[in-house]
Amino acid sequence: MFRRLHERLLDVHPQLPVYLAAVALSGAAGGMWETSFSNYLNDTFHIGAAARGMIEFPRELPGLLTAVSAGLLCFLPEARMGAVAFVLAGLGMVGVAALGQSWAAMLGFVILWSVGTHLSMPVASSLTMSLASERSRGRRLGQVGAVGRLGTIAGCAVVWLLGRAGGVRYSAIFLTGACAFFVAASLLSGLRVGIRHPRPRLVVSRRYWLYYVLELLMGARKQVFLTFGPWVLVKIFGQPPATFAKLWIVTAIIGLFFAPTLGRMIDRFGERTILVADALVLFAVCVAYGFAEGLLGHNARTLFILYAAYVIDQLSFDTGMARATFISKTVETPTHLAPTLSLGVSINHAVSMSVPTAGGLLWERNGYPWVFLCAGILSVIYMGFAALVRTTPGAGVAELQEAARQIAAAQEMEVGREQVTRD
Repeated sequence: MFRRLHERLLDVHPQLPVYLAAVALSGAAGGMWETSFSNYLNDTFHIGAAARGMIEFPRELPGLLTAVSAGLLCFLPEARMGAVAFVLAGLGMVGVAALGQSWAAMLGFVILWSVGTHLSMPVASSLTMSLASERSRGRRLGQVGAVGRLGTIAGCAVVWLLGRAGGVRYSAIFLTGACAFFVAASLLSGLRVGIRHPRPRLVVSRRYWLYYVLELLMGARKQVFLTFGPWVLVKIFGQPPATFAKLWIVTAIIGLFFAPTLGRMIDRFGERTILVADALVLFAVCVAYGFAEGLLGHNARTLFILYAAYVIDQLSFDTGMARATFISKTVETPTHLAPTLSLGVSINHAVSMSVPTAGGLLWERNGYPWVFLCAGILSVIYMGFAALVRTTPGAGVAELQEAARQIAAAQEMEVGREQVTRD
């Protein structure tokens, strides 16, 4: 079975199996980090909601500077840029594992980890879409997302098993994740996919204004859930890391089917339909997080609803594929895609640095339901702008298709030459 699958992947693109392996490993590393970080902060530094929110400012600062960091590395092929990103993320995890008892050292290495992970975001989207035709980009993003979910399952399983083996050992979790990042970097460094000729350092165009607005609003919404969703479960309901590992495993298993299905739905129904539906779902998640305890009480039923909200919220991040395919159909030239995606990440984080700080202060002054009430209002605003999305291919689509054909032809020639050399 695995041999037939490998042959099918080679038929699609000769380097796709290696790329998918790198995606799976990076997913595993991310799963280890995300399921442990909130508990690590609580168990190591015993901080409150305001301090937890303030940590997000330095942690998300590299996201704001993604366009700059990507511009500085514009001379590198996209795959090599992704490899650099994974190395930086791995070094950050090593530093937290070794020196994470110190507040200052922890912040420094978290920033390094953040530089790597944020730099990898636009690179991953661009590389994935370079492995698909214009009409199947959503499907390819969904398929690659499913592979990332498999890696996440493995990473969460590591957290779960290490927790059961003898208590929570954060250093072991972070070192294991770092190794996964380093192996992923070595695989990615040898790939020859994506735009390889020089790219512009920075692209800013009024043509892409709607994409910028959607990323801005998503940045605010995203950070509320990433920061305070887990914090409700940790602080209000006292949940341990193993709980988050289990929730991530459930999310990843569902995501194996959800991400490819969502990708096909994007190709079939268009980006606008998916993004509007996403906003409606997020509004419901806000209501669950903010008001379930007040309506139902502090009990197992409320906790189950919050578990469901956590899983749904995590799955909703896959709708970022729709924003990526939307801008891929709008760019004027293929070289604009990666820089525009990088700028989108920066805009996304322009507000996500300040939102957690404000949210933490609002939590401590008025209670956590107010944080999610504000997030619900943002979801409604996001829905209004999502309704403006039009997915008629722009003038740049023909150029993107031609560039993809040229890249594929060049890669086939290189593979042929390498085969001749080996023979």
